[in-house]
Amino acid sequence: MITIRELLNHIRWDPEYGRGEFTVGYYDRVEGRIILVPLVQVRFDPNDHYSLQLTDAAGEPLSIPLHRVCEVYRNGEIIWRRERFAARKSGF
Repeated sequence: MITIRELLNHIRWDPEYGRGEFTVGYYDRVEGRIILVPLVQVRFDPNDHYSLQLTDAAGEPLSIPLHRVCEVYRNGEIIWRRERFAARKSGF
């Protein structure tokens, strides 16, 4: 399985593969569940190779470590899932 960083780079830099609507799911420790965010709302700091940035519903900036990204969807279908979250998906 490819890493999340490899997948996100592939989506961002391959124009053919990057067509479509992508959604990233990350594990929120406070809420204890996976939060889904459209990839168009995610920002990547070129100096930070270990996290992604987004803005929460209250307008606060968040930095999400890549190890907490657990799912990626393309056009509503899952294309990547971190193994350790796959077994717990229904348990959230």
